[in-house]
Amino acid sequence: MNRSLTLRTGQCHVQRYMRPLLDRIERGELDPTRVITHRLPLAEAPHGYDIFTNKADGCEKVVLKP
Repeated sequence: MNRSLTLRTGQCHVQRYMRPLLDRIERGELDPTRVITHRLPLAEAPHGYDIFTNKADGCEKVVLKP
């Protein structure tokens, strides 16, 4: 269902890099959840930013859950 989601990237050419990556994710060839190292409640967002910024505890990607 259309949820009006917007995907934004940093310094990346969408057609050259993102489209092929998204296609591979859709086909199940890549699992982007592998980079998630920490899942925290939204109330712990300051802690999540701190461990991400300082690369503490092997942090690669933090997902905040409302």
